[in-house]
Amino acid sequence: MRVGIGLPNTIPGISGALLVEWARRADAGPFSTLAVLDRLVYDSVEPFAALSAAAAVTERVGLATNIAIGPLRGAAMLAKQAVSVDALSGGRFTLGLGVGARRDDYDAAGVDRRSRGAALSEQLAYLRGRLDGSGIGPARPPVPLLVGGSSGAAFARMARYADGYAHGGGPPRAFGSAAARARAAWRDLERPGEPVLWGQGYVAFGDPDRGCDYLRDYYAFTGPFAEKIAAGNLTSARAVKDFVRGYAAEGCDELILYPTVADLDDLERLAEVVA
Repeated sequence: MRVGIGLPNTIPGISGALLVEWARRADAGPFSTLAVLDRLVYDSVEPFAALSAAAAVTERVGLATNIAIGPLRGAAMLAKQAVSVDALSGGRFTLGLGVGARRDDYDAAGVDRRSRGAALSEQLAYLRGRLDGSGIGPARPPVPLLVGGSSGAAFARMARYADGYAHGGGPPRAFGSAAARARAAWRDLERPGEPVLWGQGYVAFGDPDRGCDYLRDYYAFTGPFAEKIAAGNLTSARAVKDFVRGYAAEGCDELILYPTVADLDDLERLAEVVA
């Protein structure tokens, strides 16, 4: 199993200088991928912009949206952003997409939330079929696609259009259950092989209380469930190692560990634990 690290683009108050230095150090470390989250109505940096900055200062590490909220963008603009990051990074980009769950993001974007599933399916069809010959460039080989979500429609969407599935986080057993559904959807469409399976977790070493406060704020829209998410914050080397082992045992191919505190010391400590 490969282990990547999140770029702290959704942690409030993050500076461009810290994002760039974080990317440089991630590239030098043992991490497989540098991934970003997406939110519109929040003190955060837009994911494709963050990855473009990371692409300029890295050479080895993969880059990924895990996930970007597809329906907030038009299909052609989404494709332009994706192929641009892929070109800037020399083909290191993976595009993870989902519908998101925050009503305020859709309201701010002026997009009908009720049609978000159909909109994402249309975007995936565009990326997999109609992008070629559209004139939208830079011209690149197809970007690897992941789809996230927990509904039956999300798994069907993943199996029809994508290369793999991106799970939204939680303990290893929750990932294992979702992975089984992803594989079943894949088999239902008689696709060869198996989907690539990505997971994620949250980490804070130096100031875990601040990290948990961030998670409560970021997931406040879920109500009381935000407290459960905060309780899953990994705050010790042993907790990270157990989490990594658990995901590996459930068949995860790529696990992204997202910081909940934008502290470079946490990045260095996580690099030691992962190594």
